[in-house]
Amino acid sequence: MVMYSVKLIVESIAIWKQSKFDKRKKIINIITKASIYIFYVYLNLGANNMTKINLRDLNQKQMANFMKELGVERYRVQQLRQWVMQKGVWDFDEMTNIPKNLRQTLKDATTLGGLEILNKQISSDHTTIKYLFALPDKATIESVLMRHTYGRTACISTQVGCRMSCDFCASTIDGLVRNLSAGEMYDQVLAIQKDIGERVSHVVLMGSGEPLENYENTVRFIRNITAEDGLNISCRQITLSTCGLVPEIKKLAAERMPLTLAVSLHAADDQIRDRLMPINRRYPLAKLIPACKDYATATGRRVTFEYALIKVVNDQLEQATKLAQMLKRMLAHVNLIPVNPVKERGLERSAKEQVIKFQKELQNCGINVTIRKEMGTDIDAACGQLRRKHVCEAH
Repeated sequence: MVMYSVKLIVESIAIWKQSKFDKRKKIINIITKASIYIFYVYLNLGANNMTKINLRDLNQKQMANFMKELGVERYRVQQLRQWVMQKGVWDFDEMTNIPKNLRQTLKDATTLGGLEILNKQISSDHTTIKYLFALPDKATIESVLMRHTYGRTACISTQVGCRMSCDFCASTIDGLVRNLSAGEMYDQVLAIQKDIGERVSHVVLMGSGEPLENYENTVRFIRNITAEDGLNISCRQITLSTCGLVPEIKKLAAERMPLTLAVSLHAADDQIRDRLMPINRRYPLAKLIPACKDYATATGRRVTFEYALIKVVNDQLEQATKLAQMLKRMLAHVNLIPVNPVKERGLERSAKEQVIKFQKELQNCGINVTIRKEMGTDIDAACGQLRRKHVCEAH
């Protein structure tokens, strides 16, 4: 990308030597074009990663501005968006209604991303597929495909690793490597669709990483994938999971996107949640719960509270009673999850009988509650396990 921009500037110098005056406008246009390329790379990838632009990183306005600076007709923008976002092509030569010279310009200046499948695990009942993807910079992420009666759900990652340090999660053990771009999130959905030959109807942002810490890229991904010239997945079929970043929850509510917000709660008092989730020391329950209530009011969407049941730690009926009192008269739903064992953590899941007792206590208090259906328990079900295994083997 940078080399292409340098090439344009070199061309301008040659023109300048030919004629200093009557070619000035052309020189300025070329230099402007080169500067725009560099600006977009900087904007989307950062100053330390000056490579080609992933077109799936751009929203509608950014793509329109980018094409305008190339001097391309306005109608070409919609054609390009359809190829990139809707049809999800991986090769510019597949864009048959775009001129060859424009395709070449796009090849020189941009990329269509792409993920490599390093590992794929299929559950014994064939309802779940877990992918280990390699990104262009060789970083690795996990994604999961779940087959339901109502459609196909892609569970995607939003960061490489995570730094939230939740006590029960494998994703955070090696810390945060970097954020994913909007295009890298989009690529996960496209790669899954291509692999299974079926349309993904639902997306859950529950893979590695904290989506709201990577706020701008996450929102851009959601707007792209819900767009009519994108995959046109309804906001109501997208679930965003967060450990509880209160300012970003408030910011998300102001976006007025009717997403399902899933909050990783896992405790009904600050003492236990401080231990399980360090983020609670910054945003305790007294701040988190009101933010969730405001989100439900602003969007009209029920908030889901995820509660991983851990033997002895948070599965006592006293915790269920406290939880019910905290969520009373709130548009909310509790999703109970027997914790996935992570050998580095040493936590045990609650006994089935205790899980049912906890559920009944909540129901008796008038709380909507379900026990999450387990899928893919035979293929490294704990989030981050497959990636961590790969990283350890690499070292």
